[in-house]
Order: sequence, then structure tokens, then C-alpha cells
Amino acid sequence: MAYQINDDCISCGACETECPTSCISEGDGKYVIDAADCISCGSCAAVCPVSAPNEA
Repeated sequence: MAYQINDDCISCGACETECPTSCISEGDGKYVIDAADCISCGSCAAVCPVSAPNEA
């Protein structure tokens, strides 16, 4: 399953730079993950300081 970023996101961008498929982008007030490209590797969750990315 793809990861999703919840409302705890503080828009720091740490997850975007760690994503091996570049499926994370800055959205309106928080970052978003393109589920079609997410490989569920967990790299984003590993670097997030507020645990915003979660498996859907």
C-alpha cells in the first residue's frame, strides 16, 4: 500500500528529498504523495520529524 501524509505535516520537506521515486511534492499546506508512484519503501516515514507519513 502507498504511504499518505497526514495533517501533522509541518512542510519541512525532509521526506521529499529522501523519496527514491520522487513521488512526494509540496501541496497546499502539507506535502502529498502520488500513490501511483509510491513503492511503500518507508524512506519518507524514517526521516519525518513528526511521523506524518503513514501506510494507507
